[in-house]
Amino acid sequence: MTVLLLDPRWPTLIPMEAVGKLQGPVVFTDEVPVKVRWDFDQLLCGEDPAGHGVVVSTDPSHPQVRALIDAHAELILAPSLEEPMWQAREVMTRARRIGEWERDQTHETLLPYLEEESAEFAEAVREHASDAELLKELGDVFLQILFHAEIAARRGAFNLDDVAMSFVNKMRSRAPYLFDGSEDIVGVEEQERLWAEGKAREKKD
Repeated sequence: MTVLLLDPRWPTLIPMEAVGKLQGPVVFTDEVPVKVRWDFDQLLCGEDPAGHGVVVSTDPSHPQVRALIDAHAELILAPSLEEPMWQAREVMTRARRIGEWERDQTHETLLPYLEEESAEFAEAVREHASDAELLKELGDVFLQILFHAEIAARRGAFNLDDVAMSFVNKMRSRAPYLFDGSEDIVGVEEQERLWAEGKAREKKD
């Protein structure tokens, strides 16, 4: 039996590793969208003589998927699922879902932790801490960003993608030279002028 685990963000992106390896019959877990199921048979290279085939899912916690992985079924994983940012988000989402302490937190109750972790990073910088220590402290700050974004996502306000895009949009407004394809060094005076203009424009909007 083979398990094909797809990225729920981009379920139609079938990993190249699966090409020529998948055999029927095919079983889809319930959450797999119809657009993946359409013409999926075209990816198959025949039928499994043993009748095992492939289970296609976007949910690594699905009982059938977990049972097969625990039984050492062949696992073909969408490469994007191994991307660190995605893994961090999934860990935070799961923590908020099943951790009693995490479920009880709000933006307000987390503020002391954000202040503490930010102060510890600043202290590490001032004390010329090692790169390993800086990495650790930045990870602690990043945890707070993940946590606040997850809280907002649960109430339907915004998510981590929106936070990232807010940064991109701000830079488009205040540092347009980053998006025009040029490679010339932009002087500090020009940077400050563009930043001020962008900031003033944002206030008007």
